[in-house]
Amino acid sequence: MTTATDTKRRLPFFAFLAALGPGIIAASAGNDAGGISTYSVAGAEFGYRMLWLLPVMTLSLIVVQEMAVRMGAVTGKGFAALIRERYGLRPSLFAMTALLVSNAATSVSEFAGIASAMGLLGVSRYVAVPLAAALVWLLVVRGSYKRVEKIMLAVSSVFVAYVAAAFLAGPDWSQVARGTLVPSMAMQPEFVLIAIAMVGTTIAPWMQFFIQANVVDKGVTTADLPVRRIDVISGTVAAGVIAWCIVLTTGTVLAPAGVKISSATDAAAALAPVGGAHAAWLFAAGLLGASLLAACVLPLTAAYAFCEAFGFERGIDRSWAEAPVFNGIYTFVILFGAAFVLLPGLDLISIMVMSQVVGGVLLPFLLIFMMGIINDRRIMGRYVNGRTFNMIAWTTIVVVISLTVVLLGMTVLGIG
Repeated sequence: MTTATDTKRRLPFFAFLAALGPGIIAASAGNDAGGISTYSVAGAEFGYRMLWLLPVMTLSLIVVQEMAVRMGAVTGKGFAALIRERYGLRPSLFAMTALLVSNAATSVSEFAGIASAMGLLGVSRYVAVPLAAALVWLLVVRGSYKRVEKIMLAVSSVFVAYVAAAFLAGPDWSQVARGTLVPSMAMQPEFVLIAIAMVGTTIAPWMQFFIQANVVDKGVTTADLPVRRIDVISGTVAAGVIAWCIVLTTGTVLAPAGVKISSATDAAAALAPVGGAHAAWLFAAGLLGASLLAACVLPLTAAYAFCEAFGFERGIDRSWAEAPVFNGIYTFVILFGAAFVLLPGLDLISIMVMSQVVGGVLLPFLLIFMMGIINDRRIMGRYVNGRTFNMIAWTTIVVVISLTVVLLGMTVLGIG
Protein backbone atom coordinates (compact mmCIF):
# COMPACT_ATOMS: atom_id res chain seq x y z
CA MET A 1 0.00 0.00 0.00
CA THR A 2 1.28 3.47 -0.91
CA THR A 3 1.36 5.83 2.04
CA ALA A 4 1.20 9.61 2.06
CA THR A 5 4.81 9.64 3.17
CA ASP A 6 5.86 7.51 0.18
CA THR A 7 4.00 9.86 -2.15
CA LYS A 8 5.74 12.89 -0.71
CA ARG A 9 9.10 11.21 -1.15
CA ARG A 10 8.41 10.39 -4.76
CA LEU A 11 7.03 13.73 -5.85
CA PRO A 12 10.37 15.57 -6.01
CA PHE A 13 11.82 12.76 -8.15
CA PHE A 14 8.91 12.82 -10.59
CA ALA A 15 9.04 16.61 -10.67
CA PHE A 16 12.72 16.34 -11.54
CA LEU A 17 12.04 13.94 -14.42
CA ALA A 18 9.21 16.10 -15.74
CA ALA A 19 11.33 19.24 -15.68
CA LEU A 20 14.33 17.80 -17.54
CA GLY A 21 14.68 18.81 -21.14
CA PRO A 22 15.77 22.32 -22.20
CA GLY A 23 19.30 22.11 -20.83
CA ILE A 24 19.87 18.71 -22.35
CA ILE A 25 18.36 19.75 -25.69
CA ALA A 26 20.38 22.96 -25.87
CA ALA A 27 23.68 21.32 -24.95
CA SER A 28 23.10 18.34 -27.25
CA ALA A 29 22.09 20.54 -30.16
CA GLY A 30 25.35 22.41 -29.63
CA ASN A 31 27.09 19.21 -30.74
CA ASP A 32 25.59 19.75 -34.18
CA ALA A 33 27.09 19.34 -37.64
CA GLY A 34 29.36 22.33 -37.12
CA GLY A 35 30.35 21.06 -33.70
CA ILE A 36 31.15 17.54 -34.86
CA SER A 37 33.17 18.92 -37.78
CA THR A 38 35.01 21.44 -35.61
CA TYR A 39 35.91 18.91 -32.92
CA SER A 40 36.95 16.40 -35.59
CA VAL A 41 39.22 18.92 -37.31
CA ALA A 42 40.68 19.97 -33.93
CA GLY A 43 41.71 16.40 -33.14
CA ALA A 44 42.93 15.58 -36.63
CA GLU A 45 44.99 18.78 -36.96
CA PHE A 46 46.36 19.13 -33.43
CA GLY A 47 46.02 15.74 -31.78
CA TYR A 48 45.46 16.05 -28.03
CA ARG A 49 46.66 19.66 -27.80
CA MET A 50 43.13 21.11 -27.71
CA LEU A 51 41.62 18.64 -25.24
CA TRP A 52 42.11 21.03 -22.33
CA LEU A 53 39.73 23.51 -23.91
CA LEU A 54 36.75 21.17 -23.49
CA PRO A 55 36.61 21.10 -19.64
CA VAL A 56 37.16 24.87 -19.55
CA MET A 57 34.41 25.55 -22.09
CA THR A 58 32.06 23.09 -20.40
CA LEU A 59 32.42 25.02 -17.14
CA SER A 60 31.82 28.30 -18.97
CA LEU A 61 28.73 26.88 -20.66
CA ILE A 62 27.31 25.69 -17.34
CA VAL A 63 27.70 29.21 -15.94
CA VAL A 64 26.20 30.92 -19.00
CA GLN A 65 23.28 28.49 -19.26
CA GLU A 66 22.54 28.78 -15.55
CA MET A 67 22.46 32.55 -15.84
CA ALA A 68 19.94 32.29 -18.69
CA VAL A 69 17.77 29.92 -16.66
CA ARG A 70 17.96 32.20 -13.62
CA MET A 71 17.00 35.27 -15.65
CA GLY A 72 13.99 33.46 -17.06
CA ALA A 73 12.87 32.12 -13.70
CA VAL A 74 13.21 35.46 -11.90
CA THR A 75 11.70 37.73 -14.55
CA GLY A 76 9.36 35.43 -16.44
CA LYS A 77 10.73 37.00 -19.63
CA GLY A 78 12.98 35.85 -22.44
CA PHE A 79 16.51 37.10 -23.05
CA ALA A 80 15.47 39.21 -26.04
CA ALA A 81 12.72 40.97 -24.08
CA LEU A 82 15.13 41.77 -21.25
CA ILE A 83 17.66 43.22 -23.70
CA ARG A 84 14.96 45.47 -25.15
CA GLU A 85 13.74 46.61 -21.72
CA ARG A 86 17.16 47.35 -20.25
CA TYR A 87 19.06 48.67 -23.26
CA GLY A 88 16.45 50.09 -25.63
CA LEU A 89 15.69 49.77 -29.32
CA ARG A 90 19.07 50.28 -31.02
CA PRO A 91 21.09 47.89 -28.82
CA SER A 92 18.25 45.37 -29.21
CA LEU A 93 18.45 45.71 -32.97
CA PHE A 94 22.20 45.10 -32.80
CA ALA A 95 21.73 42.05 -30.56
CA MET A 96 19.01 40.56 -32.74
CA THR A 97 21.06 41.18 -35.88
CA ALA A 98 24.01 39.39 -34.29
CA LEU A 99 21.75 36.48 -33.33
CA LEU A 100 20.17 36.26 -36.79
CA VAL A 101 23.58 36.34 -38.52
CA SER A 102 24.93 33.69 -36.18
CA ASN A 103 21.85 31.49 -36.54
CA ALA A 104 21.76 31.87 -40.32
CA ALA A 105 25.44 30.89 -40.55
CA THR A 106 24.90 27.92 -38.25
CA SER A 107 21.79 26.92 -40.19
CA VAL A 108 24.00 26.70 -43.27
CA SER A 109 26.25 24.31 -41.37
CA GLU A 110 23.27 22.10 -40.42
CA PHE A 111 22.25 21.66 -44.04
CA ALA A 112 25.89 21.16 -44.96
CA GLY A 113 25.89 18.39 -42.36
CA ILE A 114 22.77 16.87 -43.89
CA ALA A 115 24.37 17.04 -47.35
CA SER A 116 27.57 15.42 -46.06
CA ALA A 117 25.72 12.69 -44.20
CA MET A 118 23.49 11.80 -47.11
CA GLY A 119 26.48 11.96 -49.44
CA LEU A 120 28.06 9.17 -47.40
CA LEU A 121 24.90 7.17 -48.01
CA GLY A 122 25.02 7.83 -51.75
CA VAL A 123 22.25 10.44 -51.87
CA SER A 124 22.85 13.66 -53.78
CA ARG A 125 22.66 16.85 -51.74
CA TYR A 126 20.41 18.30 -54.43
CA VAL A 127 17.86 15.72 -53.35
CA ALA A 128 18.63 15.42 -49.64
CA VAL A 129 18.80 19.11 -48.69
CA PRO A 130 15.46 20.24 -50.17
CA LEU A 131 13.72 17.22 -48.63
CA ALA A 132 15.34 17.90 -45.25
CA ALA A 133 14.36 21.58 -45.39
CA ALA A 134 10.75 20.63 -46.10
CA LEU A 135 10.79 18.06 -43.28
CA VAL A 136 12.18 20.52 -40.73
CA TRP A 137 9.70 23.21 -41.77
CA LEU A 138 6.73 20.85 -41.49
CA LEU A 139 7.96 19.32 -38.25
CA VAL A 140 8.00 22.59 -36.36
CA VAL A 141 5.50 24.83 -38.11
CA ARG A 142 2.82 22.14 -38.37
CA GLY A 143 3.73 20.09 -35.30
CA SER A 144 3.21 20.65 -31.59
CA TYR A 145 6.07 21.92 -29.44
CA LYS A 146 5.85 18.92 -27.13
CA ARG A 147 6.20 16.55 -30.05
CA VAL A 148 9.19 18.48 -31.37
CA GLU A 149 10.85 18.45 -27.96
CA LYS A 150 10.47 14.67 -27.64
CA ILE A 151 11.91 14.14 -31.11
CA MET A 152 14.85 16.41 -30.27
CA LEU A 153 15.60 14.46 -27.10
CA ALA A 154 15.37 11.12 -28.94
CA VAL A 155 17.66 12.23 -31.78
CA SER A 156 20.30 13.58 -29.38
CA SER A 157 21.07 10.02 -28.22
CA VAL A 158 23.01 9.20 -31.41
CA PHE A 159 26.23 10.73 -30.06
CA VAL A 160 26.99 7.83 -27.68
CA ALA A 161 29.03 6.12 -30.40
CA TYR A 162 31.82 8.65 -29.96
CA VAL A 163 32.26 7.69 -26.31
CA ALA A 164 32.79 4.04 -27.24
CA ALA A 165 35.09 4.98 -30.12
CA ALA A 166 37.31 7.05 -27.83
CA PHE A 167 38.11 4.02 -25.69
CA LEU A 168 38.26 1.46 -28.49
CA ALA A 169 40.77 3.60 -30.42
CA GLY A 170 43.47 2.71 -27.90
CA PRO A 171 44.81 6.17 -27.01
CA ASP A 172 47.94 6.83 -24.97
CA TRP A 173 46.18 7.79 -21.75
CA SER A 174 49.19 9.55 -20.26
CA GLN A 175 49.26 11.86 -23.28
CA VAL A 176 45.48 12.25 -23.10
CA ALA A 177 45.76 13.31 -19.45
CA ARG A 178 48.48 15.79 -20.32
CA GLY A 179 46.44 17.23 -23.19
CA THR A 180 43.39 17.56 -20.94
CA LEU A 181 45.07 19.03 -17.87
CA VAL A 182 47.93 21.10 -19.29
CA PRO A 183 46.94 24.10 -21.46
CA SER A 184 48.73 24.30 -24.78
CA MET A 185 48.70 27.07 -27.38
CA ALA A 186 50.17 27.38 -30.84
CA MET A 187 50.61 30.88 -32.24
CA GLN A 188 49.41 30.03 -35.71
CA PRO A 189 46.20 31.16 -37.41
CA GLU A 190 44.79 27.65 -37.81
CA PHE A 191 45.04 26.91 -34.09
CA VAL A 192 43.45 30.22 -33.08
CA LEU A 193 40.71 29.82 -35.71
CA ILE A 194 39.76 26.35 -34.45
CA ALA A 195 39.86 27.59 -30.84
CA ILE A 196 37.36 30.33 -31.69
CA ALA A 197 35.22 27.81 -33.57
CA MET A 198 35.25 25.47 -30.57
CA VAL A 199 34.04 28.26 -28.31
CA GLY A 200 31.42 29.25 -30.87
CA THR A 201 30.02 25.74 -31.12
CA THR A 202 30.25 24.89 -27.40
CA ILE A 203 28.76 28.15 -26.11
CA ALA A 204 26.66 28.95 -29.16
CA PRO A 205 24.86 32.33 -29.03
CA TRP A 206 21.44 30.83 -29.80
CA MET A 207 21.58 28.50 -26.77
CA GLN A 208 20.94 31.25 -24.25
CA PHE A 209 17.87 32.51 -26.08
CA PHE A 210 16.55 28.98 -26.53
CA ILE A 211 16.89 27.79 -22.96
CA GLN A 212 15.54 31.01 -21.43
CA ALA A 213 12.51 31.01 -23.73
CA ASN A 214 11.86 27.39 -22.78
CA VAL A 215 12.07 28.23 -19.10
CA VAL A 216 9.55 31.03 -19.55
CA ASP A 217 7.19 28.89 -21.63
CA LYS A 218 7.18 26.22 -18.92
CA GLY A 219 6.41 28.77 -16.20
CA VAL A 220 9.55 27.99 -14.22
CA THR A 221 9.96 30.02 -11.04
CA THR A 222 12.81 30.56 -8.60
CA ALA A 223 11.49 27.62 -6.56
CA ASP A 224 12.33 25.39 -9.53
CA LEU A 225 15.91 26.60 -9.89
CA PRO A 226 17.56 23.61 -8.11
CA VAL A 227 15.96 21.17 -10.58
CA ARG A 228 16.79 23.42 -13.53
CA ARG A 229 20.41 23.61 -12.45
CA ILE A 230 20.59 19.82 -12.45
CA ASP A 231 19.17 19.85 -15.98
CA VAL A 232 21.74 22.40 -17.14
CA ILE A 233 24.69 20.69 -15.47
CA SER A 234 23.77 17.16 -16.58
CA GLY A 235 23.07 18.20 -20.17
CA THR A 236 26.19 20.33 -20.45
CA VAL A 237 28.52 17.77 -18.90
CA ALA A 238 27.13 15.03 -21.16
CA ALA A 239 27.64 17.20 -24.25
CA GLY A 240 31.11 18.19 -23.05
CA VAL A 241 32.13 14.56 -22.56
CA ILE A 242 30.96 13.71 -26.09
CA ALA A 243 32.86 16.68 -27.55
CA TRP A 244 35.97 15.62 -25.61
CA CYS A 245 35.59 12.09 -26.98
CA ILE A 246 35.33 13.38 -30.55
CA VAL A 247 38.60 15.31 -30.22
CA LEU A 248 40.22 12.35 -28.47
CA THR A 249 39.08 9.86 -31.11
CA THR A 250 40.19 11.91 -34.10
CA GLY A 251 43.40 12.81 -32.29
CA THR A 252 44.10 9.10 -31.80
CA VAL A 253 42.97 7.71 -35.14
CA LEU A 254 43.54 10.50 -37.66
CA ALA A 255 46.30 12.76 -36.33
CA PRO A 256 49.08 10.11 -36.22
CA ALA A 257 48.22 9.11 -39.78
CA GLY A 258 48.45 12.72 -40.93
CA VAL A 259 44.85 12.71 -42.16
CA LYS A 260 43.53 16.19 -42.90
CA ILE A 261 39.75 16.28 -42.79
CA SER A 262 38.44 17.65 -46.06
CA SER A 263 35.26 15.59 -46.34
CA ALA A 264 32.78 13.63 -44.27
CA THR A 265 34.52 10.44 -45.43
CA ASP A 266 37.75 11.57 -43.75
CA ALA A 267 35.94 12.39 -40.52
CA ALA A 268 34.05 9.09 -40.58
CA ALA A 269 37.33 7.17 -40.47
CA ALA A 270 37.69 8.15 -36.81
CA LEU A 271 34.76 5.87 -35.95
CA ALA A 272 36.47 2.78 -37.44
CA PRO A 273 37.35 1.44 -33.95
CA VAL A 274 33.67 1.09 -33.09
CA GLY A 275 32.03 0.92 -36.51
CA GLY A 276 34.58 -1.06 -38.49
CA ALA A 277 33.50 -1.34 -42.10
CA HIS A 278 30.29 0.43 -41.16
CA ALA A 279 32.01 3.52 -39.74
CA ALA A 280 30.78 5.72 -42.58
CA TRP A 281 27.20 4.64 -41.96
CA LEU A 282 27.53 5.24 -38.24
CA PHE A 283 29.05 8.68 -38.79
CA ALA A 284 26.36 9.51 -41.33
CA ALA A 285 23.63 8.59 -38.84
CA GLY A 286 25.19 10.75 -36.12
CA LEU A 287 25.80 13.68 -38.43
CA LEU A 288 22.29 13.48 -39.87
CA GLY A 289 20.69 13.29 -36.43
CA ALA A 290 22.79 16.18 -35.11
CA SER A 291 21.99 18.31 -38.12
CA LEU A 292 18.25 17.70 -37.99
CA LEU A 293 18.16 18.38 -34.25
CA ALA A 294 19.85 21.76 -34.58
CA ALA A 295 18.07 22.59 -37.85
CA CYS A 296 14.82 22.49 -35.87
CA VAL A 297 16.09 24.51 -32.92
CA LEU A 298 18.05 27.28 -34.64
CA PRO A 299 15.36 28.89 -36.85
CA LEU A 300 12.82 28.50 -34.06
CA THR A 301 15.11 30.32 -31.62
CA ALA A 302 15.81 33.15 -34.05
CA ALA A 303 12.10 33.66 -34.71
CA TYR A 304 11.17 33.59 -31.02
CA ALA A 305 13.91 36.03 -30.02
CA PHE A 306 13.28 38.56 -32.80
CA CYS A 307 9.52 38.61 -32.24
CA GLU A 308 9.93 38.82 -28.49
CA ALA A 309 12.32 41.75 -28.76
CA PHE A 310 10.04 43.80 -31.00
CA GLY A 311 6.60 42.73 -29.81
CA PHE A 312 5.44 40.59 -32.73
CA GLU A 313 3.08 37.67 -32.21
CA ARG A 314 5.00 34.41 -31.86
CA GLY A 315 4.51 30.70 -31.30
CA ILE A 316 4.58 27.48 -33.31
CA ASP A 317 0.85 27.09 -32.69
CA ARG A 318 0.16 30.39 -34.46
CA SER A 319 -0.93 30.46 -38.10
CA TRP A 320 0.68 32.60 -40.79
CA ALA A 321 -2.16 35.09 -40.47
CA GLU A 322 -1.67 35.32 -36.69
CA ALA A 323 2.14 35.44 -36.64
CA PRO A 324 3.51 36.34 -40.09
CA VAL A 325 6.84 37.70 -38.81
CA PHE A 326 7.50 34.65 -36.64
CA ASN A 327 6.71 32.18 -39.40
CA GLY A 328 8.50 34.33 -41.98
CA ILE A 329 11.77 34.44 -40.01
CA TYR A 330 11.66 30.74 -39.29
CA THR A 331 11.05 29.93 -42.94
CA PHE A 332 13.70 32.38 -44.16
CA VAL A 333 16.44 30.89 -41.95
CA ILE A 334 15.62 27.39 -43.21
CA LEU A 335 15.50 28.45 -46.87
CA PHE A 336 18.71 30.47 -46.56
CA GLY A 337 20.61 27.59 -45.00
CA ALA A 338 19.34 25.08 -47.54
CA ALA A 339 19.80 27.33 -50.59
CA PHE A 340 23.37 28.28 -49.63
CA VAL A 341 24.44 24.65 -49.38
CA LEU A 342 23.08 23.96 -52.85
CA LEU A 343 25.59 26.37 -54.41
CA PRO A 344 28.05 24.35 -56.52
CA GLY A 345 31.68 23.78 -55.59
CA LEU A 346 31.39 24.29 -51.83
CA ASP A 347 33.79 22.79 -49.28
CA LEU A 348 31.20 21.50 -46.81
CA ILE A 349 33.64 20.80 -43.96
CA SER A 350 35.07 24.33 -44.16
CA ILE A 351 31.55 25.77 -44.19
CA MET A 352 30.63 23.86 -41.05
CA VAL A 353 33.76 25.00 -39.22
CA MET A 354 33.59 28.64 -40.34
CA SER A 355 29.96 28.92 -39.24
CA GLN A 356 31.13 28.17 -35.71
CA VAL A 357 33.80 30.86 -36.03
CA VAL A 358 31.03 33.37 -36.78
CA GLY A 359 29.23 32.28 -33.63
CA GLY A 360 32.42 32.55 -31.59
CA VAL A 361 33.14 36.08 -32.81
CA LEU A 362 29.59 37.28 -32.06
CA LEU A 363 29.24 35.48 -28.71
CA PRO A 364 31.02 38.06 -26.48
CA PHE A 365 28.68 40.87 -27.54
CA LEU A 366 25.60 38.92 -26.50
CA LEU A 367 27.26 37.82 -23.26
CA ILE A 368 28.00 41.46 -22.42
CA PHE A 369 24.26 42.17 -22.66
CA MET A 370 23.63 39.19 -20.40
CA MET A 371 26.15 40.36 -17.81
CA GLY A 372 24.50 43.76 -17.59
CA ILE A 373 21.10 42.18 -16.98
CA ILE A 374 22.17 39.43 -14.57
CA ASN A 375 23.99 41.93 -12.35
CA ASP A 376 21.17 44.52 -12.30
CA ARG A 377 19.46 44.31 -8.89
CA ARG A 378 16.43 46.19 -10.20
CA ILE A 379 15.80 43.22 -12.49
CA MET A 380 17.25 40.26 -10.60
CA GLY A 381 16.90 41.32 -6.98
CA ARG A 382 18.84 38.94 -4.73
CA TYR A 383 19.45 36.59 -7.67
CA VAL A 384 22.27 38.64 -9.17
CA ASN A 385 25.56 36.91 -9.95
CA GLY A 386 28.12 36.12 -7.30
CA ARG A 387 31.83 36.82 -7.71
CA THR A 388 32.68 33.36 -9.04
CA PHE A 389 30.08 33.43 -11.81
CA ASN A 390 31.09 36.96 -12.78
CA MET A 391 34.75 35.98 -12.91
CA ILE A 392 34.10 32.93 -15.13
CA ALA A 393 31.72 34.80 -17.45
CA TRP A 394 33.92 37.86 -17.87
CA THR A 395 36.99 35.68 -18.40
CA THR A 396 35.13 33.87 -21.19
CA ILE A 397 34.24 37.19 -22.82
CA VAL A 398 37.76 38.59 -22.58
CA VAL A 399 39.40 35.39 -23.85
CA VAL A 400 37.15 35.09 -26.91
CA ILE A 401 37.60 38.76 -27.81
CA SER A 402 41.37 38.36 -27.37
CA LEU A 403 41.43 35.31 -29.63
CA THR A 404 39.50 37.22 -32.28
CA VAL A 405 41.92 40.16 -32.07
CA VAL A 406 44.91 37.80 -32.25
CA LEU A 407 43.47 36.05 -35.31
CA LEU A 408 42.77 39.38 -37.00
CA GLY A 409 46.28 40.57 -36.21
CA MET A 410 47.83 37.40 -37.62
CA THR A 411 45.77 37.73 -40.76
CA VAL A 412 46.73 41.38 -41.27
CA LEU A 413 50.42 40.72 -40.59
CA GLY A 414 50.44 37.58 -42.74
CA ILE A 415 51.61 35.35 -39.88
CA GLY A 416 51.29 31.62 -40.47
